[in-house]
Amino acid sequence: MELSEKALEWAKDALFVYGPKIISALLVLLIGLWVIKLLIKGLRKFFVKKDFDPTLEKFLLNLSSWGLKIMLFIVVLSQLGIESTSFIAVLGAAGLAVGLALQGSLSNFAGGVLIMIFRPFKLEDVIQAQGELGTVKQIEIFTTKLLTKENRLVIIPNGALSNGAITNFTAEGFQKIILTIGVSYDADIKRTKEVLMAAIKKQEHVLEDPAPVVELVNLNDSSIDFTVRCSVMNEHFWPTQFALLPTIKEDLDAAGIEIPYPHQVEIQKKG
Repeated sequence: MELSEKALEWAKDALFVYGPKIISALLVLLIGLWVIKLLIKGLRKFFVKKDFDPTLEKFLLNLSSWGLKIMLFIVVLSQLGIESTSFIAVLGAAGLAVGLALQGSLSNFAGGVLIMIFRPFKLEDVIQAQGELGTVKQIEIFTTKLLTKENRLVIIPNGALSNGAITNFTAEGFQKIILTIGVSYDADIKRTKEVLMAAIKKQEHVLEDPAPVVELVNLNDSSIDFTVRCSVMNEHFWPTQFALLPTIKEDLDAAGIEIPYPHQVEIQKKG
């Protein structure tokens, strides 16, 4: 009988001592989970409004959710009277160890996040980076995949990619075709410009704005050089360039304008 009375007395004491802490911790837990849910919902709307990359959006939402829940867990422990400083120290030490072990991967991860946030390029853009030229086929958290014109898949770590120079050839929606055409010194400059401009205008996909340009740019030892510049939409760049070159050659030949090339002169010895 004395044992049961002592147990009941202990339970009453525990209820008075720990009851308020438990109730407080439960309230903090419930309110905290509700606040985290609202924050994640607001963050999701922000990502949708800013048109974030789906891969980055999902990752950041999960990272934010787990980070907030860990912080809430520490607050709940402190409400129960459990010392949280040692727990935080353990988490910090574990995080440091993991960070050192995955230093390269974390660098690539950070690079992937930066690429997805600042968007120096997007899918199907043609870029040159890390000595590679190709079309962007996939942007992942750790790597970016390019398809070269030789149909080779190149995988570039995002850490190196985000820290290096990136040339985006298709960011503006159109590209410029720039050719240098050398003709003989005997050619009439005005007539040559007219022929080259006519060759440009035969290409159906050349844009009127920016306007095509043909100008004399250099006087070489054996030729005078003209620059031929015109703009086309990204999807018409290669077909137009491939069509323009033979058109220029044919039109110059038809106009009697010579494109210089090395001549071999045979010298006969008298003997």
